[in-house]
Amino acid sequence: MALTWKQLLFILIALVCFGFLMRLIPHPPNATPITALALVGSLYLGRKYALFLPLIALALSDFFIGFYDWKVMVSVYFSFALIALFSWVLKKYRTFLPIATTIIASSLFFFFVTNTAVWLFSPWYEKTLTGLLYSLELGIPFLRNMLMGDLVYTFGLIAVFETARAFAQVKIASLMCMPFSHK
Repeated sequence: MALTWKQLLFILIALVCFGFLMRLIPHPPNATPITALALVGSLYLGRKYALFLPLIALALSDFFIGFYDWKVMVSVYFSFALIALFSWVLKKYRTFLPIATTIIASSLFFFFVTNTAVWLFSPWYEKTLTGLLYSLELGIPFLRNMLMGDLVYTFGLIAVFETARAFAQVKIASLMCMPFSHK
């Protein structure tokens, strides 16, 4: 069943608000639904939404949370944009293993890109291989949080969409069985 433009708009606004609010409320560092918005957007709404949903939620919440070093911030936005592009493959492979693999790969990709950016652009680490490895080591707790958040949020949103789809199919099937009255 195709969505009406009103239904699509409602879903898009709800997902952006969800991503926005979940970044504002207290949470373990990096355990947010931004990756899930990209993956679920690709699976259920379309490729362009996979790209824009996470970036809009991220930008709106950053406006309230506060912006930070622009070079590191570009790496964060760039990572989520590429994760959205990776998610386009999921449209074809909608089973547990490809979805779980994409979630794990997305978390690892984000970890390596953003921690490398922090190492490269901040004064906190020596600009040596040792400094990079130390930056990555200190980022492991953030990776663990992100991975758990990405798994929980992505599979949770998939469950919501699949439940809504099943409910819509049951409702349509019951309407088709109702006799029509002619007056």
